[in-house]
Amino acid sequence: MTVNTPQFKARLAETADEIEAAQRLRYQVFVQELGGSGDMVDHEKRLEADRFDPYFDHLLLYDTLRETDPVVGVYRLLRDSKAAEIGQFYSEDEYDLTALKTSGRKLLELGRSCLHPDYRGGMAMFHLWNALAEYVFAHEIEILFGVASFHGTDAAQLAHPLSHLHDRHLAPPDLRVRARAYQPMTLVPADQIDRRRAVLETPALIKAYLKLGGFVGDGAFVDHEFNTTDVCLILDTARMNEKQKNLYLKGSGA
Repeated sequence: MTVNTPQFKARLAETADEIEAAQRLRYQVFVQELGGSGDMVDHEKRLEADRFDPYFDHLLLYDTLRETDPVVGVYRLLRDSKAAEIGQFYSEDEYDLTALKTSGRKLLELGRSCLHPDYRGGMAMFHLWNALAEYVFAHEIEILFGVASFHGTDAAQLAHPLSHLHDRHLAPPDLRVRARAYQPMTLVPADQIDRRRAVLETPALIKAYLKLGGFVGDGAFVDHEFNTTDVCLILDTARMNEKQKNLYLKGSGA
């Protein structure tokens, strides 16, 4: 963590330079740290970009006390109205989203969530989630979804967390999206899953969604380009109980 107590401020990017600041942090996390790649990754400028960026809103978290590179967290947000302009959601390359797209509900796709290494495990994600909650209520979003990743592409190494997610957190049929290049998640029989190991091996972001009442889609997707194994997370605000709503809304002003 930084020596000084961070002073956080979250807001949407408004300029090309601010979007580049988000792409610079994404490069540090997804390319340098996790070994990802992509057609539009710019190694010279150290930017992780793709063709979807112009259509997303980019939520930035600043530490105003940092003199250089003050953007310490990012989230990419795509409303269904903007996805219609592109002709698809980003995660449709990995998942059949028919169940969500035919639901008649207002959708928001989340992606490229990351924090600077110095700000993990503290209050940074809390501030980013508060800003996300404000965005959700401002746009009357009903269902949030997006892919979240385990590091690595060997599903066998992730057998316990993937099996646990399918056994305990599979989405109900009306929200159940399905992986296109289908990697089964039922790699360990339910009565043989090491639940403690499964929880420990599940990334913090995925656990945060589950704590709020989130579900996972059917099947994982092995993304060799990004060196990850992905699951699709779905959060239906109408299904959240009061405790989960309080967790989500705390500090959002809603």
